[in-house]
Amino acid sequence: MALNPPSRPTRPTRPRPRPGRLLLRGLLGLGLAAALLAAGHALLWRWMAGQLEAGFQDWAAQRRALGWRLDHAPPLRGGWPLAATLTLPRFRLSGDGTPAVGPVAGMAGAIEWQADALVLRLAPPRLDRLVVEMPGRHRLRLGAIELPFAADRLAATLPLEAGVLPREARLDAGRLRLGTPAGTVEAGDAMLEVETRMTAIEGEPAVALRVAASQLLLPPGEAGGLAPAVGVLGRAVAEAALDLALTGPVPPGRGPAAKAEAWRDGGGTLALRGLQLRWGPLAASGTATLTLDEGLQPMGAGTLRVAGAGEVLQAAAQAGLLTRQAAATGRTVLRLLSRTPAAGGPAELEVPLTLEDRVLTAARMRLAQLPAWSWPAPPELPDAAQDPSLPARD
Repeated sequence: MALNPPSRPTRPTRPRPRPGRLLLRGLLGLGLAAALLAAGHALLWRWMAGQLEAGFQDWAAQRRALGWRLDHAPPLRGGWPLAATLTLPRFRLSGDGTPAVGPVAGMAGAIEWQADALVLRLAPPRLDRLVVEMPGRHRLRLGAIELPFAADRLAATLPLEAGVLPREARLDAGRLRLGTPAGTVEAGDAMLEVETRMTAIEGEPAVALRVAASQLLLPPGEAGGLAPAVGVLGRAVAEAALDLALTGPVPPGRGPAAKAEAWRDGGGTLALRGLQLRWGPLAASGTATLTLDEGLQPMGAGTLRVAGAGEVLQAAAQAGLLTRQAAATGRTVLRLLSRTPAAGGPAELEVPLTLEDRVLTAARMRLAQLPAWSWPAPPELPDAAQDPSLPARD
């Protein structure tokens, strides 16, 4: 007789969750994650805005301690959600307080900058970079010269480093308009870059400066020292660029003349690493190296390469600045001395330049006598610094 095996007890089946309940759970989870993300983003924005304002207040206090005057309307926070911004309406920075130290030491009232507003901006992921936007109108005063300017786009970018001056900075401008005594100068695009290395030794760049502008429009030729050139070459300059390097070491001290002498004795030079100019038919490039002589006057040598000089002479003759005979003679000499570059292109005239004893010569022909450079006197020390019980300062 066969025995049937005992049957296994059946487990109760769990009811499957309804699709609507699953959807509700998912939406609740997404909502919670979004709320946490929004809260974290709000905290990050508040932290960024607070750091931005605190950093500016520290910088402003340091400038005032050095004798600068800094004023602005109450700052405004903004930029959420993509960035943190601090707007400083009616910004004004001036050296009327006769700074005792710094780049304008002893030059009372030499510099003043007024702006409709400055906008300081921090944006992820580059929280180590500060962007200073400069909308609206500006006015820069250098001594007795006032230079109003404005641009469709004007912003400076510099690294954030605690307790030290930025090692580099870049200024970009779009459709810049600059008022000068000769008239308004316009630039379609302009760029300025500065890099510093205070630990540079002899032969290394301590300060590097690069300036470039394109689509320049100069004032009319009736005004200013460039009137003859504008009359010949026109108001439009296609490109202008300059690359300078000041080799180190940069000596300490307060007296400009003493610092210049120490810089010269340490092997310091000012290198013109590149010059580019495209103005009408003229195309020029050059390099040069300058230093200081025993009288702390500039001296050095360089090379200038010019293409299109024949067309310039012809235009000068048509403008009445040269006689036709002089222009024809000049073009003949240019054809004899010019050489076609190995890479091809229009013929170039290469001219050696020398500056010695304040006399500028080109191919041993005297061009100009430069005025003597007078170094500013060092600023007077504050009364506390003149205490004889204190260590002497240079």
